[in-house]
Amino acid sequence: MKEKLINQIIESAIFEDIGDGDHTSLACIPGNAIGKAQLIVKENGIIAGIDIAKKIFKRIDNNFVINTFINDGERIKYGDIAFTVEGKVQSILQAERLVLNVLQRMSGIASQTDIYVSELKGLKTKVLDTRKTTPAIRILEKEAVRIGGGENHRMGLFDMIMIKDNHIDFAGGISQAIESTKKYLKQNNKNLKIEIEVRNFDELNQVLNTANIDRIMLDNFSVEDTKKAVEIINGRYETESSGGITIKTLRDYALCGVDYISIGALTHQIKSLDLSLKAIK
Repeated sequence: MKEKLINQIIESAIFEDIGDGDHTSLACIPGNAIGKAQLIVKENGIIAGIDIAKKIFKRIDNNFVINTFINDGERIKYGDIAFTVEGKVQSILQAERLVLNVLQRMSGIASQTDIYVSELKGLKTKVLDTRKTTPAIRILEKEAVRIGGGENHRMGLFDMIMIKDNHIDFAGGISQAIESTKKYLKQNNKNLKIEIEVRNFDELNQVLNTANIDRIMLDNFSVEDTKKAVEIINGRYETESSGGITIKTLRDYALCGVDYISIGALTHQIKSLDLSLKAIK
């Protein structure tokens, strides 16, 4: 599914950008002109999207010769050359913006993720992404989180049961939501993990009394309440903290003993990393 989604994104992006032709390049550059360009790093961070960039280049022109010097997940610094690409100049110019858009955004996400992951060094707690992603390119953003050292939460609504506040309220309560979920999974022969969100200790106790789930999300709990909740759960279920957690409070929550902390800002509040694709004259 991953490869299928990536290929769909590339096809859609090429159609969006090129349409019936890159008329500027077609007008300015002879069709037989051959050239070479290099990806120049202009900001320190973690590189991500190199493999996707190669797919884009090859989709536009399978005759490109690409030499890679830095791979996905490696640390980069100002002035580094990540790769060179050689081939028809018209094809290089067609691929340029799409390749940069992917690399800059993915590298920004990977670099941000690396900062969060580094903050938890020495602790068991893992950093998770969320579904707060850019529509239609979620797979790229989640891949960037993984490259940056984080872990992926569910991909979408289809690969995990996640009972949140609105599900609980519409279902009529926690026990009703959980029991309906178990019945649904059995009737449809689905083997999906179940996570449920709790907003306070009353809801936590209701979950513990109903039981038979996989993970409890502690939503908008304070650090002190998180520590208390983890003690109450006592390892019976995986635990996840979420809601309003920043880089400044991240380690405090992790020290409470939660297994995961989900951070929406990994993908929806991102500054792209500064990269440039320049011709080699």
